[in-house]
Amino acid sequence: MNILLVDDDTELTALLTRYLERELFKVTAVHTAEEGLAEALSARYQAVVLDVMLPGGSGIDILGQIRTRSDVPVLMLTAKGDEMDRIQGLEIGADDYIPKPCNPRELSARLRSILRRGRSADVTSATLEVEDLVIDFDKHIVHRNGEELDLTVTEFNILGVLIREAGKVVDKNRLAEQSMQRSLTLFDRSLDMHLSNLRKKLGPSPGGEQRIKTVRGVGYMYQMEQGSAEA
Repeated sequence: MNILLVDDDTELTALLTRYLERELFKVTAVHTAEEGLAEALSARYQAVVLDVMLPGGSGIDILGQIRTRSDVPVLMLTAKGDEMDRIQGLEIGADDYIPKPCNPRELSARLRSILRRGRSADVTSATLEVEDLVIDFDKHIVHRNGEELDLTVTEFNILGVLIREAGKVVDKNRLAEQSMQRSLTLFDRSLDMHLSNLRKKLGPSPGGEQRIKTVRGVGYMYQMEQGSAEA
């Protein structure tokens, strides 16, 4: 499992590298925005750990550039208590975040969670057609009217859970556990942000309705016309 670690704190990266390597990760550490972007786009890594504050550029800006060309899972390192960095990262397409200073054990757990999400679609080898969407669970790709949508791993998994239970309300915590491989914590808005991004990328249904409905106090439901799904 090749992991890219992008952080200018050399002492921290050395500590995290030692721990993660004991956990059987293979870690490459770089320390500037330029190096981080180049390595992240090299297609050599299964996940990227990206600090928000970097010499030569913002981690948020780097994430934006990564997302225009790659769906590699990205975990953001954010300043403790800085909610705006977390929200910005999730809006742009981060798969998860962890505040600094971070516990190496928690970082390892979050990385394994992200990697499990990426493999979750392999369990089901099927293509599902719903209205104007074609969801390919083998290739992890969604097309709308023939055009491929640029979904992150987490967004794809959220859509997969909801689409397979279309017309039924999926409990918020169960949706988080099945799509993000973790439970939500108090004031955790990560699932909400991923859903917001997913709604924007999917756009309205052919009938002009919002595809994913929020059922307050319960969870979310994918709405579609009767008889529009084919496996």
